Amino acid sequence: MKHCDQSFSIRSFGEKVPQLGERVFIDRSAVVIGDVTIGDDSSIWPQCALRGDMHFIRIGKRTSIQDVTLCHVTHDSDYNPEGYPLVIGDDCTIAHQVTLHGCKVGNRVLVGMGATVMDGAVIEDDVVVGAGSLVPPGKTLASGFLYLGSPVKQVRPLTENEMAFFTYSANNYRKLKDQYLLEDEAE
Repeated sequence: MKHCDQSFSIRSFGEKVPQLGERVFIDRSAVVIGDVTIGDDSSIWPQCALRGDMHFIRIGKRTSIQDVTLCHVTHDSDYNPEGYPLVIGDDCTIAHQVTLHGCKVGNRVLVGMGATVMDGAVIEDDVVVGAGSLVPPGKTLASGFLYLGSPVKQVRPLTENEMAFFTYSANNYRKLKDQYLLEDEAE
């Protein structure tokens, strides 16, 4: 991991400075603060906020955090001695206007537009959370299923085509962010 530059969108908090893997794209309008690590080939799109100020955020490889998504954490306290960091795996697509708060998201997960995932929730590998869904605090979503609703309910097993979409989507956003990086270099 390389030590990232200080700029208006990438900021330290206390002694914690965001750490970026190779070929990471962060849009100029996004804000990444504090104890945040972003894996190789991941992308943070316009107006996202990633606040690793009270706990840590870890984002895996080839993961896309799309426009106006909020990623935050819960501090440790007497009420919750370990707090809740935010951990997102590899090859995930986090769609527009999602709120991820102190939860764990496995590998190859699609979180649909406008969904909210609360403290202590765990989304296992290979899951689709439908647009507008609410994953309540502490809920675990088992691998291999589509979940919809507020609160979410397991709807059905994912098809082979849906399972293949996880890596397709991750690669699609990897290619798109590479185009943005090339344009940034040209400026």
